[in-house]
Amino acid sequence: MARQILAAVLIVAGFAVFVGLGVWQLQRLEWKQGILAEIEAQIGAEPVPLPARPDPNADRYRPVLVAGRFEETELFVLISTRDLGPGFRLISPLVTDEGRRILVDRGFVPTDQRAAQRGFGPVAITGNLHWPDERTGSTPEDDPAGNWWYARDVGKMAAQLGTEPVLVIARSATDPGIQPLPVTTQGIRNKHFEYAATWFLFAATWVVMTAFALWRIRRRKS
Repeated sequence: MARQILAAVLIVAGFAVFVGLGVWQLQRLEWKQGILAEIEAQIGAEPVPLPARPDPNADRYRPVLVAGRFEETELFVLISTRDLGPGFRLISPLVTDEGRRILVDRGFVPTDQRAAQRGFGPVAITGNLHWPDERTGSTPEDDPAGNWWYARDVGKMAAQLGTEPVLVIARSATDPGIQPLPVTTQGIRNKHFEYAATWFLFAATWVVMTAFALWRIRRRKS
């Protein structure tokens, strides 16, 4: 009887722990969905003039409208997309009508269009402020001398081009040969549902495996 009670306690305790972790992940999922909804609302809001001193936290994703002139300098950030294939994000310095120099992510160009002629000069851009956090432990080191970049490091790119550490990601085309890649929430990690499903699966496995082990033990004794 004592062994049966202990076995029941183990089954219930393990089941409760795994289910509790699954419920916690579902709560985290609801919290993350709320954050994503807020970000999406901010991304799609009406654009405003470029703030005098954009803050990476307070102004991240803020829609802005800037006018100025592109300089004939480009940085190429290597990427590969499911729909467009391999290519580069094109980063150019923009001198605004107020005389400020900022960075603009103009969008995607295919690999074979790296050396193509593109339009420069006066332009009005609607886009979103962003400070991407793309560098991981496996990201290669950039090669500024060869103009090969592997992450949009705003501070590093700004130092290379002599601009403010401010990046506007264009929503619309600035050149017929450039495909805009606007800011979205798709790249924001959200795997809480998968985590919850994993914990619930562990709970079911725990009950089945423990019950099977106890059945095998009782069968041997009998």
